[in-house]
Amino acid sequence: MKKDKVKSEKKNELYMSITHILNQLEKCSNPKAIEGMARFGIHAGKIYGLTIPKLREIAKSEGINQQLSLELWAENSRETRILACMTGDSNEVSEQQMEDWVKDFDSWEVCDQCIQNIFEKSKLAISKAIEWSEREEEFVKRAGFVLMARLGMGSKKTEKEVLNEFLSIILKKKDDERNFVKKAINWALRQIGKRDLEFNKKAIEIANIIKESGSVSARWIANDALRELQSEPVQRRLNTKK
Repeated sequence: MKKDKVKSEKKNELYMSITHILNQLEKCSNPKAIEGMARFGIHAGKIYGLTIPKLREIAKSEGINQQLSLELWAENSRETRILACMTGDSNEVSEQQMEDWVKDFDSWEVCDQCIQNIFEKSKLAISKAIEWSEREEEFVKRAGFVLMARLGMGSKKTEKEVLNEFLSIILKKKDDERNFVKKAINWALRQIGKRDLEFNKKAIEIANIIKESGSVSARWIANDALRELQSEPVQRRLNTKK
């Protein structure tokens, strides 16, 4: 009986939290912001138009709560799904959850927020980056390369052999013409190339190979990456880190 009571109380608390959040979203809904988001390719089942800082404020007030996170994702709106990423517990994220969520990605924003707020912290991040980069669904493939970009950042502890594998995959997938995919490939190449002098040299070499491949998408990925990787600010920072 006591266990049933505790379970019932938790269920009621969860319901109250969901209701409170949805009321806040309705109250703060911004039609003009919704129109602007559409112009930037942000689409979802429902959009309230709240800014990311406002969503962070709401998420902070709720704290980390995996069950709340799952319920928020199921609400299927831009805001509830971003809040789901912000309130989820990366230690409790299962492979099944990652697969279920990645199939639901319907905009670059939800994809990127999910990766940076929860998926990149998962113990499955590296394996999913590699696996998803081989998939054909647009936002699943993007998710793979966004994971590579996040894992390739200089502050991360990703092993060198993993980053070398990422560079090999970038070279192999360079010809994808889809805007959200090629931008993610470019992002991954740039982030790995800004990690340190060793990977800056490797990324520049890969970019020059890609540049000669002939496809429009590949040339854009390479030229944009080279502009940043060879820039004076990046080179100065990397040489200072030696």
